[in-house]
Amino acid sequence: MKIAILAGQLVGYWGDDDRSSILASLLSAPIQSLSATPVGISAAGLELDCWVRLQDADLVLGREPFGKTPLYWTELDSTIWFASHLQLLLPLLSQPDIDVGGLYGYSCFSYVPTPLTPVRGIQAVPAGTEWCWQAGKFGRTHPVAIVSATAPVRWQQAKAQIADETFAIKQLQDLLQAAIHRQIQDLPDAPVGVLLSGGLDSSIAAALLVQNGVKVRAYTLDFGEAGISEYPYAEQVAHHLQIPLVKVPVNPKLVRSSIDLTSRALDLPYGDGVTVPLYLLCQAASQDVSVIFNGEGGDQLFAGWTNKPLIAASIYGGSTDFIQPYLQTFHRLYGYERQSFQSQILAQIQALDPADWIGAALDPTLTPELLHRLRRASLMLKGAQNIQPRATNLARWHGLKVRSIFCDLPLAEWTFGVSGTLQLQGACEKYILKRAVEDLLPAEIVWRTKRGMGVPLTAWLFQELWSDLGTWLNPQVLRAAGCWQADIATQLVSGKFSGSIQGRRIGEVLWLIMMWERWRIQVLGAPSTRKSWNHPFWMPQPLWRQIERIRSSDRYE
Repeated sequence: MKIAILAGQLVGYWGDDDRSSILASLLSAPIQSLSATPVGISAAGLELDCWVRLQDADLVLGREPFGKTPLYWTELDSTIWFASHLQLLLPLLSQPDIDVGGLYGYSCFSYVPTPLTPVRGIQAVPAGTEWCWQAGKFGRTHPVAIVSATAPVRWQQAKAQIADETFAIKQLQDLLQAAIHRQIQDLPDAPVGVLLSGGLDSSIAAALLVQNGVKVRAYTLDFGEAGISEYPYAEQVAHHLQIPLVKVPVNPKLVRSSIDLTSRALDLPYGDGVTVPLYLLCQAASQDVSVIFNGEGGDQLFAGWTNKPLIAASIYGGSTDFIQPYLQTFHRLYGYERQSFQSQILAQIQALDPADWIGAALDPTLTPELLHRLRRASLMLKGAQNIQPRATNLARWHGLKVRSIFCDLPLAEWTFGVSGTLQLQGACEKYILKRAVEDLLPAEIVWRTKRGMGVPLTAWLFQELWSDLGTWLNPQVLRAAGCWQADIATQLVSGKFSGSIQGRRIGEVLWLIMMWERWRIQVLGAPSTRKSWNHPFWMPQPLWRQIERIRSSDRYE
C-alpha cells in the first residue's frame, strides 16, 4: 500500500504485493505508505482536489465536486492502482486498448464521460464522489470491489430562495471577496497570471486580485484576422486595472506545431477547439509566473448563455424531458452514429445510451426549478468533466498552478439558494453577478452580450491546414484503426455528412475526430500517420471542391 507524489501528480497502489519498484519506475519520487490521513494534491494549496486514504483497512479514493484534478484506477491481480494522470497507469497494461464506451461518449460530448475513460480496464472516479474498496478478512483484498460511491457534495436547490436583489448583491460581493482571500492566502509576493479573455468572468478574477493587492500580469489570445477578436475588450480591462497585458498569437503554423504536445498535455482526448490556444496561453504565462487564475466556472454557477435555448425548448416544446435537448447542446456526433463509426463499433454501442451519462445531472428531485437543474447539469458535466480538468492538465504541463475564484464551495452552494429571476432576467444572463461587480469594471465589459472564444477552426482547416487535415485524418489510417468511417472527413468537408452540420460546426466536428486521432497516436502509442499524397486533400481546396462538384453533377453520372 504505497503512494508517491511528484510535480502535482499522484500515483500509488493498494494490495498484497510489494510493487514499489514498479512505482519507482513510474515516478522518481519519495514513496510513502498509505495511512488513515488523506494524501492528495491541491491546486490552491488549501483543500485537496483529489485524495487517497485508508478507512480501517478499506481503500477510499475521492475527488472534490468541481472536478479540477482527475483520479483514475485499474485492478491488476487483486491490486488497485490509482493515479491522477492516465498516462501513469498505461505502462501497467500489457496492451492498452480503446474502450468503446469511452469513444462513443467522446463522440457525443467532446470529452469522455466519467466513470469511463478512453482506455479499456481503466476507470475514473467521478467528481464530488468517494469510492471505497472493502478489504477482506485478515487484511487481504478478497475480492476487490467497489462497495460504495457516495457524494459528499450534491448540488441541491435550497428550499428558501433569495429574491431580494439588494440583499443578494451584498451577499454575493462578500462571497466573492471570501473566495479570493482563500485562494491568495498562500501566494508568495510575486506576480500571478490571469488568462484574460475580455469576458466577464476572467475580468472579475483580474479585478478582485488587483483590488486585494496582488500583482497581476494578464495574457490574452490573438487569432488575427481569421477569428473573432476579443483583444480590444481584454485591452480595455487591462487599461482599467492598470496591469500589463501580453498578447499571445495563435495561427495555423503554431497550431500545427503544437497539436501533438497539446494532446499529450491534456492526458485524455478533449475535442473542443480551444485546447491548443489554451496550451499556447499557458506556455506564454509560464515564462513569467508560476500561478495563473482563470474565469472558468462562472457560466456554470450563474446561468451562462447555453441555458436560454433549453429554457425556450421547455416553454415551446411542451415536454419536461430535457435529456434529448441537452444532448443536442453539445453539437457533436450524437445521432450520427451510422455515418461516423465502422460496423464493428456500431455493433458494440447498440446497448449504450448517452442519456445514462447525463441523467443523474438532470435529476429534477434535487433541483425542481428548471434553471437550477440546468446549472447543476452544467457544473457536473461541462464543468467537472471537461472545462476544469483540461485547464488543470494544460497548466501542470507547463509547471503552473491554476486557480479559479468560481471553484469555491460556499459560493457555489449559495447560488442554489438564489431565485432564478436574479440569475437570468429577461434576456440578460448572469444578472446578479453583473450587478455585484458593476463597480469593479467598465460597464461595456460587465453588460455586453456573451460570446464564446472565436477559434476559427473551419477557416484554418479549409485553408492553411487543408493538407494537414488529410494527413491527420488519412482514410487508410482511419480504416485500419477500426473506429471512424474512413471517408468521414471527405463527407464533412463536402457537406454530404448532414445538412445540420454546416459552417463552423464542420470545423468543430473535424477537430473532434482529429484530436481523438492525435491522442490515440501520441498517448496510446498507436501507429503514426505517414505523410504521403495518398489522402483526399492533397490538391488545393478550390480545385478539390471543383472536382467534387463535377463528380456530383448529372454530367458526371
